[in-house]
Amino acid sequence: MTNNNHAEIFRTPKTFPLTESALRDVIKKFPTPFHIYDEKKIRDNFRRLREAFAWAPDFREHFAIKATPNPYIVEIMARDGAGTDCSSIAELFISAAAGVTGEKIILTSNDTPAEEFRKALELGAIINLDDITHIDYLERNARLPEIISFRYNPADIMNDGNDIIGRPSEAKYGLTRAQIFDAYKICLERGIKRFGLHTMIASNERKASTFIYTAQIMFELAATIKHQLGIKFEFVNLGGGLGIPYRPDELPVDLHMVGEGVKKLFHEILVPSGLGDVRLAMESGRAMTGSAGWLVSTVLHKKNTYKNYVGLDSCMSDLMRPALYDAYHHITVLGKENLPCTEVYDVTGSLCENNDKFAIDRRLPPIDVGDVVIIHDTGAHGHAMGFNYNGKLRSAELLIRADGNVELIRRAETLDDYFATLNFPNARLKLKP
Repeated sequence: MTNNNHAEIFRTPKTFPLTESALRDVIKKFPTPFHIYDEKKIRDNFRRLREAFAWAPDFREHFAIKATPNPYIVEIMARDGAGTDCSSIAELFISAAAGVTGEKIILTSNDTPAEEFRKALELGAIINLDDITHIDYLERNARLPEIISFRYNPADIMNDGNDIIGRPSEAKYGLTRAQIFDAYKICLERGIKRFGLHTMIASNERKASTFIYTAQIMFELAATIKHQLGIKFEFVNLGGGLGIPYRPDELPVDLHMVGEGVKKLFHEILVPSGLGDVRLAMESGRAMTGSAGWLVSTVLHKKNTYKNYVGLDSCMSDLMRPALYDAYHHITVLGKENLPCTEVYDVTGSLCENNDKFAIDRRLPPIDVGDVVIIHDTGAHGHAMGFNYNGKLRSAELLIRADGNVELIRRAETLDDYFATLNFPNARLKLKP
């Protein structure tokens, strides 16, 4: 189903993988709201990334679990060869549950507690440290690993950023250039012989030049470290940050251009430095699952005061990005995709917060109570960022398998779930919603 509003230029048409009748059948079985993902589209997104780096020695995508932390999704990626990028103990457990272990896991440290380091070491994961002081912390509370990596913050040579990840000089992530050299010296002195190098500069970036420049920074740094310290890196991880076209008038990242630009730098910088066998890695999340997910909701109320409001059965706890980042998510109305967008609405949820809005002053076709609304591109950082403010319960997650069958991969939360962690007398009431 495609929104053919003639007022817009559709460079990236916003479609939904099920027909109207098929989606209504799904809703009969699994009431709204729910997030629903498309297995085929996830695999297609990953295939395009692999093809762009098919030239690179043993290229590896470490899927950023934080984007869609569900073992069913991780397993789809793993079947096609992906590893995982983890930032918590829960994400390490999700990796193991999906069959991803060993050095296909990378734990990127960020104010990391000891138990997470210990679990990563138990799984044989690569440890990617975020600060030079973490070397001592890791050795004291667990052990130094066989292979170690450090995250570089390149604020010394660049300072662009955005609202999601921030400018490098203000970001809490990574080591300075001077600290990077000192960190590798310390590790060499303590007997570590295997090394990687990592950065994460961009987030939701669609310009190919950003990723090519990132590669230049990292390749030059790797070559310099090798020359000065004698370290022969096993991998260089260029991070993630590949954006998606949330708006229909936007274009996706030109992955072919990225791949060819990085290839040129690889042969110009790494090969002459004796690093021509270095494995390239990325940790894409949004680019793999973002466009392959949708939040499906039902209209509960319409309100006309100073503005026209459409109230859904979902809220900011199901999709926080519009409130958190003022992010745009395209909206279509089931069965009305081809109608002209003659009305202007704020599309809202029911939280006691005025920023609980999926869209503000959005042109849409006339909407009625009971209509099904589809919010596009929620496959990454959608359900994952859910919360229980106002006692809201997180929605279900569904998966459209490659054969067209729809599977429940996470049930909706219940009131029993909400009260399960309380031990206050009479808190766990036998409520029948």
